Amino acid sequence: MSNYYDSHDGAPADDVGQPQTEHGMSRRQLIRHAGWFGGAVVLTVASGEVISHIADSRDTNAGAAAAAVAAGNGALRFVQVSDSHIGFQGPANMDVAGSFTAAINQVNSLGFRPDFVMHSGDLTHLSTAGQFDQVKQMMTGMQTDRVFTVPGEHDSIGDAGRTYRRTFGMGTLGDGWYSFDTHGVHFIALVNTLSLEKLGHLGNEQIDFVRKDLAGLPSDTPIVVFSHIPLFAMYPQWGWSTDDALKVIALLRRFSSVTCLNGHVHQLFTKTEGNITFHSATTTAYPLPKPGRAAAPTPQVVPARQLKDALGIRSVGYRQGDRELAIKDQRLA
Repeated sequence: MSNYYDSHDGAPADDVGQPQTEHGMSRRQLIRHAGWFGGAVVLTVASGEVISHIADSRDTNAGAAAAAVAAGNGALRFVQVSDSHIGFQGPANMDVAGSFTAAINQVNSLGFRPDFVMHSGDLTHLSTAGQFDQVKQMMTGMQTDRVFTVPGEHDSIGDAGRTYRRTFGMGTLGDGWYSFDTHGVHFIALVNTLSLEKLGHLGNEQIDFVRKDLAGLPSDTPIVVFSHIPLFAMYPQWGWSTDDALKVIALLRRFSSVTCLNGHVHQLFTKTEGNITFHSATTTAYPLPKPGRAAAPTPQVVPARQLKDALGIRSVGYRQGDRELAIKDQRLA
């Protein structure tokens, strides 16, 4: 378990002897992890496939679908943000704290209160205690009951993630992985940023955790997996892949609906392989080049008026009993 922060006062919650909540999740399960992420997308799962749709202010169909999910009784509604890079200084974004604040304000203006927010890594740029404290304080402004996180490689610089885990990983397993259940969906949060040679890496201990975690679940249970680095081979030349992810993918094949959400690449990208759909999120900090269109994935400088077009948040809706996840990506512009 990790720290659970109430969105009003930031105080850790007591998980001892807590009853089941109205959504079937115990307080113990709710407090598995804390964090924030930037980039908004709506995912729709139909007949076992997840369809990603990038929302546009002119797209009334996408807006109506999201509203329908949000309005449904008992619907799960959460937000993914990613790659806030608090502490970054450079021409690609001279005010990453300001753009992260804009992302938080956008979450608070969605028209519904998310059940939780997930930050899919690189909360900070240099993993200093001050940067972690800053992003933690900023996240208390998010109007949600629970915040979860996974670490990015920038959250592990110099200390193998120890400062990150002291701030956000209390009660998690191993190097910060965990799982929880709510609204009939099983969520798994993985850490693939600590043993980097070139690619992301999970390790045998974490893969064994996933094996045991999934063992008792029926095959019709919807599964959502969070990680920072993609679990598919998006662009291995830049390290945009996880070298041992196929071992986890094999464990997920028996489930009829699996959605994997990651950060790291600072851009929207979707790939479907059978029953598993992968969605990369955008960032709240700065854009990176498209795969192969530059010598390296370094921060890209764009005209100031275009920066917010490259940044955003992702909202996800699911109603228990349905075969659909409604995912909506929204730009900060």
